[in-house]
Amino acid sequence: MRRRHALALLSAPLLLPRRGQAQPGPQPVWAPTRPVTLVVPFPPGGPTDLAARVVQQGMQAALGQTVIVDNRPGATGAIGSRFVAQQPGDGHTLLVAASGTLTINPVVMRTPGYDVEKDFTPVTLVMTAPNMLVVHPSVPATTVAEVVAWMKTQPGGPAYASSGVGSSEQLGMELFKLLTKTEAVAVPFAGGPAAATAVIQNTAPFAVLNAATVGPHVQAGRLRGIAICGPRRFPQLPDVPTMAEQGLPEHVSGSWTAIVAPASTPEPALERLNQVIVAALRTPEVTARLAQVGFAVDATSREALGTLLAEDLARWRRVVREAGIQVN
Repeated sequence: MRRRHALALLSAPLLLPRRGQAQPGPQPVWAPTRPVTLVVPFPPGGPTDLAARVVQQGMQAALGQTVIVDNRPGATGAIGSRFVAQQPGDGHTLLVAASGTLTINPVVMRTPGYDVEKDFTPVTLVMTAPNMLVVHPSVPATTVAEVVAWMKTQPGGPAYASSGVGSSEQLGMELFKLLTKTEAVAVPFAGGPAAATAVIQNTAPFAVLNAATVGPHVQAGRLRGIAICGPRRFPQLPDVPTMAEQGLPEHVSGSWTAIVAPASTPEPALERLNQVIVAALRTPEVTARLAQVGFAVDATSREALGTLLAEDLARWRRVVREAGIQVN
């Protein structure tokens, strides 16, 4: 059965038209007929907004149309996402979304107002920044194994600084607890910078926080970097090994930004948009600008983004369920 199925899949693209049927000619390249809108579901000035603006100019030049950045903040990205989900799938309205918008909101919100798997289709990944396990310098640990041993000496588990319920950083720490069978108590703060300050002040002695946020503090010696929660080391901190290098390959968490379109957008438009945006992202100027704020360009195929979305949704659903995190 598997062999017949595989042969059918392999042969499908090779099917020839019937005798007398005209051979289809080259398909015209899709082009927008009016301005293209990049909807950012956050206020101006943040990393997601930056991602939209760094591709805006390149898209305009390649498509021959005006590209508008439209900020529609609110409900941790849900308002702008709902808006795009309701737009016609004609290639003229795209969502520039953070990882939390696409793979955490659907898990921790009871009614986000959109279904990522049904309402959107991938265009491309834009940029990534991993999380990092950090500790206050007073913590007697320099490796993941030593952090785990230290945690087990703390009655009831040590306090960790959380950047907020349902953030990638909080879920990253909860994933760490599940994988290492340890306990820790979340102390919530208003965002990543506030949580980093709490660890620096030893209010809560450790945390999983975004590497772009805590990297400068690690470089300055105010924090100790233990492990990068991504597939590769962080360029700004090449001496900090990854979780995988320390025996936890399942621990993957971080922030990324991607561009998706309404689900009904036709293939020619999706392919053209992917080509144009990937080309804009891979210019040295854009790569350098994103590196300045701690993000790496990760322009990909549509299929690669689809795989990332599916993996992250499955991972965070498991963490929320097993950790008993209260959904909003």
